[in-house]
Amino acid sequence: MPEYVVLLSIPGLREKDLALMPRLGSLVEGGDRAELAPSFPAVTCSVQANMTTGLPPSEHGVIANGFYWRDRGEVEMWTSPNDCIQRPQLWDVLHEKSPAVTAAAWFPLHSKHCGADYVCTPAPVHNPDGSESLWCYTRPPALYGELIADLGHFPLQHFWGPLANIKSTAWIVSSAIRAAERFKPNLFYIYLPHLDYAAQKLGPNSDAALHAVAELDEEIGRLVDGFTAAYFGAEPLWLAASEYVITPVSHVIHPNRMLRDAGLLTVKESADGGELIDFAASRAFALADHQLSHVFVRERDPRVIRQVQDCFARCEGVAEVISPRDSAKYDLAHQRSGELVVVSEPHSWQSYYYWLDDARAPRFARTVDIHRKPGYDPVELFFDPAAGGVPLDASLVRGSHGAPALDASQRGVLLSSQRGVFVEGPTADTDVADVVLRQFGI
Repeated sequence: MPEYVVLLSIPGLREKDLALMPRLGSLVEGGDRAELAPSFPAVTCSVQANMTTGLPPSEHGVIANGFYWRDRGEVEMWTSPNDCIQRPQLWDVLHEKSPAVTAAAWFPLHSKHCGADYVCTPAPVHNPDGSESLWCYTRPPALYGELIADLGHFPLQHFWGPLANIKSTAWIVSSAIRAAERFKPNLFYIYLPHLDYAAQKLGPNSDAALHAVAELDEEIGRLVDGFTAAYFGAEPLWLAASEYVITPVSHVIHPNRMLRDAGLLTVKESADGGELIDFAASRAFALADHQLSHVFVRERDPRVIRQVQDCFARCEGVAEVISPRDSAKYDLAHQRSGELVVVSEPHSWQSYYYWLDDARAPRFARTVDIHRKPGYDPVELFFDPAAGGVPLDASLVRGSHGAPALDASQRGVLLSSQRGVFVEGPTADTDVADVVLRQFGI
């Protein structure tokens, strides 16, 4: 059994991308390879929880990249605390079964206060005046100060938004190398986000997306070289797992606008003169996330549920409307799920937009503000100089993910640097945890 295992969590990685990745290709040339299917919903937070718990969203509770907290009447997107994951993760199981084994969690979502021995994840400080100060949560706490002295602050502006680029992934790689040199954890889980950007903005087959593949490969090569030196030549077992595959899109659905037109969604005035969703007054609203929406129905009114089903039944771009509580088709039967889930066709995605006139959009709509928006907004990857901010044109987006991986083009790949690590056959993201734990005799 290997003493060290490195798991790379890579959104957007396709098997055909390996032809453009000589460093990764060389690393896994003699190892196992399997098609890897993300569970539905195929979005970052859910898939990462699937891979680190070995369980679906119905068990761990991460039903999307955000939550609607019914008791508070609030939507929370991209929350960082780990307690939203309701089942033990890899490091928790390792600590229970093999207390001497150490683990590092580098930049996965929901990793703040997780059980890993060593952690680094963005945690910007929100100042009273509304500004943000760069910072990361680390374990041990003093580690980030040491990383700043060596590398400067984590470049959050390059992690998401119109300036997103390889610099964020490069910082993650550099900091991971330093952590490996100092701590030598037995398991090192690393999130490498770079393929998410150009593929969503310009399409997964665009020149920019293919260039991003080559850029990521260079960073993976630097990571391998750094870890080889850090572990004094001991060869870790490398695993690379696609979180999901980004598919081309040419159509967008606005579920909240549809619910508003149906008289089910209510808005209220914001302090800046725009409109906000009035969650308490709305009979139904949608938490939109890439290629799906959780639709929350007040008091689970059966009449409203039927009305919502009828609303989306003949909508262009909608593949199906499911009730997680009544359907075992997807493992989403959790109390956090919406009463209904609207699922997109592969060529379509869903926006959070709810205003009917752009002049009534809230101020945050034109900013990169991942926490205040009641849904995911890939249009933040764009910048409109004329408007001085994020445009309000959802048709700009050219790539998306999240829909059920029914076709091979929606499935990624699981790779290993050694033979005999896993069976080379169709694999689900929930199988990854078992692959990892077996390497430690669990």
